[in-house]
Amino acid sequence: MRPDLRTLPVRSSKLVDLNRLSVRISSNLEHFDAYAYFSRFLPESAQSPPADYEIHCVDLDRDTFRVEDLLARSDRTLRAKRFRSGYYLNHIFGDPAHLITEGHRLYVFGRRLERTVWPYFVKRILTEFSVDHGYLHLKAGGFTFDEGGATLLVGPNGGGKTVFLTQACLDGARFLTNTHVLVRDGEAFAVPSAVRVRRAPHLADLIDSHRLTPHLESGDYVAAPELLFPGTPADSGRIRNIVITDHDPDGHRGFERISAGQAELFLDQFASAVTNYGLKDDLLAHHGGDFEKFTDTLRTMKRQLSELVADARCYRANVDMLDPSVRAEVLSELAEAATGPSR
Repeated sequence: MRPDLRTLPVRSSKLVDLNRLSVRISSNLEHFDAYAYFSRFLPESAQSPPADYEIHCVDLDRDTFRVEDLLARSDRTLRAKRFRSGYYLNHIFGDPAHLITEGHRLYVFGRRLERTVWPYFVKRILTEFSVDHGYLHLKAGGFTFDEGGATLLVGPNGGGKTVFLTQACLDGARFLTNTHVLVRDGEAFAVPSAVRVRRAPHLADLIDSHRLTPHLESGDYVAAPELLFPGTPADSGRIRNIVITDHDPDGHRGFERISAGQAELFLDQFASAVTNYGLKDDLLAHHGGDFEKFTDTLRTMKRQLSELVADARCYRANVDMLDPSVRAEVLSELAEAATGPSR
């Protein structure tokens, strides 16, 4: 007998606020680590509108379902096949899991399912929402200045994006977003989430006193930005600057303007959600396999990216943001650009 998705056991649930959309996450576990990756939640009442999306996580160590029944109900997509092999997305692996999609309701049956929520489901949902509502979903950090102008940070893993963002926000900039941003008509919309922190001496008390949840990757923790930075995070900002962080102590040092064409080529590989997270098969499935719709969406994304870099000042940064004099010079340049006309 196939599982009845309407009567699955729910022992914990949270309504997550992602700024432009809401997502209900539920689990058959009383304590579910996936909630720690989010920083903003919505109050609930009988009058609350339904969530835009739902993610239902069922741990098979807590409640038992027959594998045959799950297989009969599971999606027939490439992603579902990969889930059944224990491969979720990028470098995230785990136990075999069963993925079921019913419109905006997503179900997953497996073990340690916190490894699927932030690493996969959030990326997929943000991409699908963006496609359906005219946004461009990018992997980027960002901050704003008092005037509201936003700076987006893009870079390879280990390129210094987190250090750049952290030091800017500790030195007067206003935190916007850590990993994901939705862009439309030149405006950056934050996706509220926790920030990954390492157990450095100055963070040890924070980690212990707030009992921060360990990140999926060993040695790190996740913390709400409100715990790390002064002030309330911004929800949005007009994009004035795009900074490609390329920290390499042995490389060419400096903070310099680059062309819109260079920025677009880099962002296409390191910021585009579809490219960076390998979501092309999910996007095709979202369009029901329709070739015309799929290619139209890719064409729209390319146009949105071109318009974004054309209307912003683009920089390459290989700088030491921990050096106060360097940091002051960089932030002064970005702040000036944030208050002036685009480009």
